[in-house]
Amino acid sequence: MNKCVDLATFGAGCFWGVEARFRALTGVLEATSGYMGGHQSQPDYAAVCSGTSGHAEVVQVRFDANQVSYDRLLALFFDIHNPTTLNRQGPDIGSQYRSVIFFHSTEQEQSALQAVVDAGCSGRWQNPVVTRVQAAGTLWPAEEYHQRYLEKNGLDACPI
Repeated sequence: MNKCVDLATFGAGCFWGVEARFRALTGVLEATSGYMGGHQSQPDYAAVCSGTSGHAEVVQVRFDANQVSYDRLLALFFDIHNPTTLNRQGPDIGSQYRSVIFFHSTEQEQSALQAVVDAGCSGRWQNPVVTRVQAAGTLWPAEEYHQRYLEKNGLDACPI
């Protein structure tokens, strides 16, 4: 991979809206909806939604670090969801909707941990930030109909 192109992976609830928001950011080259952080190999949407696979719905972002920084991606992550609701985003409830940052390097881990602390100290939310920071594992891309879901279905927004 080009040394200026990097990966970042975020779980912030329903991946449809999360993907659309990251995809719209200048410097993001690709955003892929998928599953990460569970114990089942090759999970499908049904397994993830049942909560039995242990995976989170995530968006993996391939980005040009010359155009957008990892810190900017972290800022967007905290802007587009509520990091204080454990295993829930809006009407979506379950561990697959947890707030999680999967890091791909030591530098990302340090930045993510600091971003969680900063978010917690910001005074923006009344409740404690529950975002987890974990090492990235295998991304299992979601089924094709989930990719660019809002765009394909002519929708502008998704509750996230």
